[in-house]
Amino acid sequence: MTTRILIADDQEDIRSGFRLVLDSQPDMTVVGEAADGRTAVSLARELDPDLVLTDIRMPRLDGLEVTRLLAPRTRVVVVTTFDLDEYVHGALRAGACGFLLKRSGPALLIEGVRAAMAGDTLISPQITVRLLSRLSAPEARTSTPAAGVLTGRELDIVRLVARGRTNAEIGAELFITAGTAKTHIANVQGKVGARNRVGIAAWAWEHGVVGPE
Repeated sequence: MTTRILIADDQEDIRSGFRLVLDSQPDMTVVGEAADGRTAVSLARELDPDLVLTDIRMPRLDGLEVTRLLAPRTRVVVVTTFDLDEYVHGALRAGACGFLLKRSGPALLIEGVRAAMAGDTLISPQITVRLLSRLSAPEARTSTPAAGVLTGRELDIVRLVARGRTNAEIGAELFITAGTAKTHIANVQGKVGARNRVGIAAWAWEHGVVGPE
């Protein structure tokens, strides 16, 4: 089935970019756009999309209020420039199915939509790293034999994923291609049972593979 998506953002170039990315997927289609929160709510009730992508800061109604008004009947994923903790917590409390940063790129945007439609909640790795580092006291983290399931190179990859690095950044740091980094990440997901990069980051912190810088 095709996921019908409504985009709410007050910047036309952002809406156009999101539309281009999402419409390129065979299982997604953008059914509407809104430049402010009130229009987003009105269009959502009129068009009945499967999912709404909304920015936080918009005229008339902000993204948090849009989320409160539409969720849980409509899945909502917040995609914003601002990664303040108060926004993350506010969006999730309001019923958002994901919180993504615009700088995370098109691949994570697509993954976030699919995760929301599958009933999961995806948060940008950069935010997850910060939250995990605050929740994980250094004395509570101890290395476990679980790390032994990974090769040395895979452990290097995991540490960088847990720091929120992109495939391109991982490749540059380890002198490999972004495609090779992506392959390693897929292998790691299978070995540790993680569904995505956020899951890898959580696994790394839980098993003491990464600690405070």
